[in-house]
Amino acid sequence: MPFISKIQRQTDYSRFPSSHPIVIDNGGSYFRIGWAGEANPRVIFRNIVQRPRHKITGETVTIVGDHDLALLKYFDCTRSGPRSAFDSNVVYQFEIMEYILDFGFNRLGADGSQIDHPVLITECACNPVQSRSKMAELLFESYGVPSVAFGVDAAFSYKYNQQRGICDKDGLAVCSGFSTSHVIPFVNGEPVYEACCRTNVGGYHVTDYLKQLLSLKYPNHISRLTWEKVEDLKMEHCYIAPDYASEVRLFQKGAKEAEEKTRCWQLPWTPSPALEPPSEEEIARKAALKEKQGQRLREMAEAKRSSKINELENESKKLEFLLLQLRHVPENEVRSFLSKTGYVSKQEIESAFTKTTQSLRKYKGELENEEKADLSAAEKYTLINIPDNMLTPEQVKEKKRQLFLKTTSEGRQRAKQKRFEEDLERERQNKQDEEKRLENPELYLGQLRAKHRDLSEKVEQRKRLKTNGGHSNGNNVSGGVGRGERLNAAQRERMRLLTTAAFDRGKGEDTFGYKDEDWQLYKLMSKDTEDDDEGPDEDEAELARVSSRLRDIDPTFVSRSEAGPSETSHLRPLTKEDFQILLGVERFRCPEIIFNPNLIGIDQAGLDEMAGVSIRRLPAVCQSLDERMTNSILMMGGNCLFPGMADRLEAGIRMIRPCGTPIRVMGASDPILDAWRGAAAYAAAMQFPQQTFSKVDYYEKGEDWLRQYQLRYTY
Repeated sequence: MPFISKIQRQTDYSRFPSSHPIVIDNGGSYFRIGWAGEANPRVIFRNIVQRPRHKITGETVTIVGDHDLALLKYFDCTRSGPRSAFDSNVVYQFEIMEYILDFGFNRLGADGSQIDHPVLITECACNPVQSRSKMAELLFESYGVPSVAFGVDAAFSYKYNQQRGICDKDGLAVCSGFSTSHVIPFVNGEPVYEACCRTNVGGYHVTDYLKQLLSLKYPNHISRLTWEKVEDLKMEHCYIAPDYASEVRLFQKGAKEAEEKTRCWQLPWTPSPALEPPSEEEIARKAALKEKQGQRLREMAEAKRSSKINELENESKKLEFLLLQLRHVPENEVRSFLSKTGYVSKQEIESAFTKTTQSLRKYKGELENEEKADLSAAEKYTLINIPDNMLTPEQVKEKKRQLFLKTTSEGRQRAKQKRFEEDLERERQNKQDEEKRLENPELYLGQLRAKHRDLSEKVEQRKRLKTNGGHSNGNNVSGGVGRGERLNAAQRERMRLLTTAAFDRGKGEDTFGYKDEDWQLYKLMSKDTEDDDEGPDEDEAELARVSSRLRDIDPTFVSRSEAGPSETSHLRPLTKEDFQILLGVERFRCPEIIFNPNLIGIDQAGLDEMAGVSIRRLPAVCQSLDERMTNSILMMGGNCLFPGMADRLEAGIRMIRPCGTPIRVMGASDPILDAWRGAAAYAAAMQFPQQTFSKVDYYEKGEDWLRQYQLRYTY
C-alpha cells in the first residue's frame, strides 16, 4: 500500500546498533518517533489515517498524518474520512494503529517489517491492560521487536523538567492534552496513580466548540471554517480569561476595551464593479436591437398571416366549387355525391363556407365590412320583439337563436368600445407623462419610481390581507389564527347563512325545500358581496402601466416579479465587512471549557478542581506534603500554551486551598515535546534495559504480568 506524505524518509537507520532504543510518543494529536538520546524526534505527523480511492484507477492509497490538499482532488474521499486510533486518549483501533506504526517505522528508515531495536512507547495514565496487551502483541508479533517498555507521557515530561530544575520532586503534573486532561501527583519523583484525576475535555473540544460558535455566527461562511483553519484561529487568538464573568460583562457593555480585544479574520473578497449608467451609444444600440427584433417578429407575423390567407382562400374556393356542382346534381344522386366529398348535407357545406369566409375577412383586416355585416345581420332579428304565444315551435326556437346572437354581438361591441376607451386614456396619460419627462427627466424618473414602489407595496399588502381575511398585526404579517379569520367577507356571509338555516331547521323535522322561499338562500349565497375587488384591479392595472413606462425610459429597471429570489435578497451590494469573521467573546469562551466543562454539557470537574481532588486523594502518609505539592505545579500539554493559563490555574487552586498555602504554577520548557525528550533521555540511560520486558517474557508470563508492569522513573 503506497503512502502519500510530504515527510522525507530518514537515511541513517542502519548506522544505529540493534541495542539502540527507538522512542515513540504516541499522543492523541501527534505521533513522534526518534532515537534515544537525541534532542528532537526525527518524524512528527498527525495521528490520523485516511484511505481514499483514486477516481480513475480505483487504487486505494493510505494517507497518514498531514496530506496535500492539491493532491486529494484526484481521490474520492467521501467514503473515507480521517480516522484516529484513539478514544479519549486510549488506543482501541489497532488496525489504524498498525498503519500509523508502519508509516512511522518507514519514515524512520526501516527497510522491512522487522524492527530489531528496543521500543519505548508512551501511553496515558492508568491505561487499560487490554489496550497495553494489544499494543505489546502488535509490536512483538507484527514487527518482531525484541523488548518493549511503556511509560506515561506526563511523567516523562515532569521528570525532564525536574532534571532541568524547573519543578521539584514533590509536586503536581497538570497535563491538558488533545482529548483529555490529567492531574498526576508526584512524591519523591514517582507518580502516585492512585491519586490522579482525569477529565474528558481537551484541545479537541475547544476547537470543536469554536467551530460550532463561528458556524452559528456566520452561516454563510461555513465552507471556509474548516477544522484546520479553526485550529489555527484557536492557537492564534484564544486566551484564558482571569475572571470569566467580568470578561463577559465587559463584552456585553460593548466598551472600547472589548473592541480592542476583538480580532478580525478577513476572508478573500473582490469588490463588485461599480454600476455605471449606460451611455448614449449603449442606449442607441439597445434601441436598434429592439427595433430589429420587432421588425423580425412583424415579418414572421406577416408571413404567417399571408400563409393563412392563402390557405383560407383555397378552402373557400373549394367549398364554393362544391356548392356550384351541387346545384347541377340530380336530387336522387345528392347523397352519393356528398359521400365522396366527406360532408353529410348541403347545410354543412354552406356553414363551412360561411365560417371560412368570415375567417378570411378577419385575416384580411376588413373590420368595417365585418361591422357592417353585423349591423345588417342585426336587422334580421325580426322575431325578438314578437311574443312567444304568437309563434310556432320552430319560430320560438329561431327566436332563441336570434336572441343569443344579438346578445353576443352587443357584448362584443361593448368590450371593443371599452378597450378603445382604455387605449385612448392610456395614450392621454402617456402623453402627459412624456411632457413631464421632457420638462425634468430626473424628477420625473424619481416620482415614477416612488409611485411604482408605493403601488407594489399596496398590491402586495392587499394580497396578504385577502389571503388572511383582512387581518394583520401591524407589522404586515398575517395575524389570523382561526379558519374564520382566513375567510373573506363573502365566504363568512355564506357560512352565516348556512349556519342560520341549519339552526332553524334543526329544531324539528327537516323540511327545508318544501317552500319556495327556502331556495332564496342560494340566491343570497351567490351574490358577490365584495365591493372592493375593483380596487385591486385598478391598482394592478396602474402598476402594470407604470412598470411598462419604466421599462421604456430606464434600461436598468427590473420589477420585483421579474427579479429572482437571489436578486431581491441581495439588493445591497456585498462589501468588505460581509467577508469578515470577528472573534470577540469566542476568544475566551471556548478555552473556558477546560475550567468549566458544563458549558458544553460535560458534567465533570475543571482543571483547578482536579488539582484539589488529586491532593485529597493522596494516601495518609503523604498528607503532610500538601504545601509542597502546591508549591510545584507543572503545566504541560498543548492547552497550556493559552495566554493566561498559569494565572487562572493559580487563582482557581488558591480558592480551594487554605489561606496562606504557598502556590507556584510554572509551565514546562516545551509543553509539546518535553514528553518525547524525557522518554528519549530515559531510554538512553544504562539502566533502561532493566525496565523493559522481552518477547520471551511476554510469551511466558502473558497478560497478567502486563497488568502488574509499572515503569519506575527514578533509578
